[in-house]
Amino acid sequence: MAQRDWMDKDFYKILGVDKEAPKDSIKRAYRKLAQKYHPDANKGDKGAEQRFKEISEAHSVLSNDDKRREYDQMRAFVDAGGQRFYGFDPRGPGGGRGNVRINVEDLQDLFGGDAGGGSVFEDLFGFRSRGRQRQGRDIETEVTLDFEDAINGATVTLPDNSTKVRIPAGIGDGARIRVAGKGEAAPADGVAGDLFVRVHVRPHNVFELGKDGDLVIHLPLTIAEAALGAKIQVPTLDSPVTVKVPAGTNSGKTLRVRGKGVPRQSGGTGDLLVKVDVEVPKKLSRREKQLLEEFQEAHQDSPRKNLEAYLTKSASQRAS
Repeated sequence: MAQRDWMDKDFYKILGVDKEAPKDSIKRAYRKLAQKYHPDANKGDKGAEQRFKEISEAHSVLSNDDKRREYDQMRAFVDAGGQRFYGFDPRGPGGGRGNVRINVEDLQDLFGGDAGGGSVFEDLFGFRSRGRQRQGRDIETEVTLDFEDAINGATVTLPDNSTKVRIPAGIGDGARIRVAGKGEAAPADGVAGDLFVRVHVRPHNVFELGKDGDLVIHLPLTIAEAALGAKIQVPTLDSPVTVKVPAGTNSGKTLRVRGKGVPRQSGGTGDLLVKVDVEVPKKLSRREKQLLEEFQEAHQDSPRKNLEAYLTKSASQRAS
């Protein structure tokens, strides 16, 4: 998706998050919606397929700090009335609609630095600053891969121009690949622009791709397993492994299995990160409730000692 299309897209609304939402909230919203509208779960539903595409577009921008900053700048520019300039050609007198002249340098401060240097401004107005006009325009497209293809690497053929692009193993969702010289042709003796391919990865129902080749899996545990410790078999991309859960493991703890991740861009293989989720039963039988009450009576060590000490101190200060 080219950046000029950003003007008509409210990515925050698409994901159902606030404009100030942190990255983890954006990720959670994306995963929830992606699973709901995934094509595999909505066979033949064109509406769900389009919705999934919009969700992936929104996530690829808002999950990337640089892209999100550029998107916010562009939206602020449009909201301030800048949209009326869209489509003007500054190369001719009064170029474009409305006979309005635009001075490129006058808008540099708005977007930071060189207004025609390949950033938001360039994609919005469709031209480069003087000195780069002999280079063809960069173009941007996107592909969507299954999780396994993203992990193992793949070669895809782009339907719009039949260009074959090699996707490296271990690529993450939202990554952007540059293919030099495959953009628009340049006039006269100029050089062709570049092709940028935005990669979307369909979510897996078990694994997540972490940083630097790490593979993430969530491991639900019972209260007893977390308290007493356990040996749990978990899947990997090849054969299962047995993970030793130490006694007294809290929810949120991460256990690491070396070398069971995915290929790293820099070489080698990442690790499997097992994130523990201690699940509390919502319903208890009479016997289970009785056993927990007996445990509560026998276990006198409070997990809130720091809070209790503070409360005692506060009460003492109020009384004095």
